[in-house]
Amino acid sequence: MGGPGGRWIGGQGQPPRRVCGAWARRHWTGRGPRAARGGESGPAPPGPRAAGPRGGPRLPARRRSSACLLGAPQWWSPGAGGQEAPRMCGWRLLLLWGLLPGAAAGGSGRTYPHRTLLDSDGKYWLGWGQRGSRLAFRLEVRTAGYVGLGFSPTGTMAAADIVVGGVAHGQPYLQDYFTSANKELKKDPQQDYHLEYAMENSTHTIIEFSRELHTCDTNDKSITDSTVRVIWAYHHEDVEGAGPKYHDSNRGTKSLRLLNPEKTSVLSTASPYFDLVNQDVPIPNKGTTYWCQMFKIPVFQEKHHIIKVEPVIQRGHESLVHHILLYQCSSSFNDSVLDYGHECYHPNMPDAFLTCETVIFAWAIGGEGFSYPPHVGLSLGTPLDPHYVLLEVHYDNPTHKKGLIDNSGLRLFHTTDIREYDAGVIEAGLWVSLFHTIPPGMPEFRSEGHCTLECLEEALEAEKPSGIHVFAVLLHAHLAGRGIRLRHFRKGDEMKLLAYDDDFDFNFQEFQYLKEERTILPGDNLITECRYNTKDRVGMTWGGLSTRNEMCLSYLLYYPRINLTRCASIPDIMEQLQFIGVKEIYRPVTTWPFIIKSPKQYKNLSFMDAMNKFKWTKKEGLAFNKLVLSLPVNVRCSKTDNAEWSIQGMTALPPDIERPYKAEPLVCGTSSSSSLNKNVFLKLFLCFMSLSSTLGAKSL
Repeated sequence: MGGPGGRWIGGQGQPPRRVCGAWARRHWTGRGPRAARGGESGPAPPGPRAAGPRGGPRLPARRRSSACLLGAPQWWSPGAGGQEAPRMCGWRLLLLWGLLPGAAAGGSGRTYPHRTLLDSDGKYWLGWGQRGSRLAFRLEVRTAGYVGLGFSPTGTMAAADIVVGGVAHGQPYLQDYFTSANKELKKDPQQDYHLEYAMENSTHTIIEFSRELHTCDTNDKSITDSTVRVIWAYHHEDVEGAGPKYHDSNRGTKSLRLLNPEKTSVLSTASPYFDLVNQDVPIPNKGTTYWCQMFKIPVFQEKHHIIKVEPVIQRGHESLVHHILLYQCSSSFNDSVLDYGHECYHPNMPDAFLTCETVIFAWAIGGEGFSYPPHVGLSLGTPLDPHYVLLEVHYDNPTHKKGLIDNSGLRLFHTTDIREYDAGVIEAGLWVSLFHTIPPGMPEFRSEGHCTLECLEEALEAEKPSGIHVFAVLLHAHLAGRGIRLRHFRKGDEMKLLAYDDDFDFNFQEFQYLKEERTILPGDNLITECRYNTKDRVGMTWGGLSTRNEMCLSYLLYYPRINLTRCASIPDIMEQLQFIGVKEIYRPVTTWPFIIKSPKQYKNLSFMDAMNKFKWTKKEGLAFNKLVLSLPVNVRCSKTDNAEWSIQGMTALPPDIERPYKAEPLVCGTSSSSSLNKNVFLKLFLCFMSLSSTLGAKSL
């Protein structure tokens, strides 16, 4: 396993023999004409037209590719005199040969529900899909040399898990590698990737392979629901004895969630839509810009459901548009704010923008279009629905290019075929404020935002005592964020995580579809738990809107919609100040941030200045973290249009967790060859014995 995937029949220096055509499709696979076809999805790479796997590069007339059946045995025949026993045993052997590890038929016949372009030149396509405890991949790359794919903790070559494959001289190959912390490439002693299909023509190489999600090989990365930093590379030459040659600039990285559930598309091509896009926005020549624009939702005479949302990115600006958020705004606005586009979070930004706080959609670079489940839609056209929305586009311009004009935004598909439930969104976690404090120099710091049982109980008992059903979650933090978990509690028991991302990447954020819908009942607790790293910072990190500030939020997409838009908390600030020795502040509070009165070392400083003045060490930071996690919290429990439930502003304690959830241990996948080999070789042995006895009887 992991070595040459399939064996060509032919002597030294002779062209390989192949079993092709309709006979091969019927008899080699045993599944009829469709069995030998490739299972790829999406458009095929370009190439000359000739016979080849459906969806893959077409084979040029002058150069046939290695696209037929690998390893077809030559010794099978129906048997003399029509004797059925050797014929049937040979047939079994033929099928069993195709099951041997490394022997691939002319296409896996598999489908790959997910597909993405990894490079900006359209040369490297990745398809993938889960099959039980294994994850299958398809690489389509414009090269006649090797192709490489890997998983890295940082998006670099350091400490990465890498697989390299190709077709050299008609011989397919696949090798499992890993790299050390100093990026040294080494062949993995335990080969955990299984080659299923390989082909090459004059323009492209296609490799299909699979691996266990958890191999328990210390050189491999376990694949979970967290974000995976995929690295890729290719070369125009194949791997020789010394290993892969350096790929030069033919490389890159992209963050993906490889275990996203497959989405069932029910969108008609004729579905109407409307666009919310910026109009000729001048992108400043600076690294980061947030641009906000108000829009009025089209007026509908009857209720509609939004069923899908897609990004609309101006051609050539794919790397500039980092993420797009859509907020529901107060219905009390008038049209005078609509023509006012402005750089977000600016001191001169009108107050109207600040009352748009409920996220109803989020898209980030690398994310796909979002489809609501078949039984759920986002309602438009009723008095309770959004009338005004705020479109927030985050632009990245690291090279400070001048004169850039953008017209990107979102496209919303809608229908009058009303679905069973209206979707809602709840913002849970830490209310965004300066009370969220993270010391500098910390390799790890944990913050928690509470959606308290008091808030959920009041809102759900009044609106939906039987509970609401969550179907997708967006986990959100900023640049210091390293991991986010949405924890779920019921009557002292911690339940399975609602959602998590232990390898959070600020540059890749999208709604996660839950594999199974989760019910939230009155009296449940939710905790959004965030991990941060501030080792490279010399001052405090504060909760706030800038990317250098921090957030700790979960956005829950659920049904049926209730009158709850925010279920969050703020930790007590006075005990945080007491930790650094503050004794008294000036009262009444007339300034923000408020001013400290004593002790002398902090006199007349704001609490922000005082926290920055404190000499933070790792030990002090750990003690501060322990304190913050135990503090009482101020409850934020909001209705639509900024109305509030009665629990708003009250103080609550973190939940008493009697029985923490114990995750099931990871189950290592067995070697893809071990159990299969035992069964295969046993059957081969029995067939050979049967064949031998039959032939022996015939010779007598």
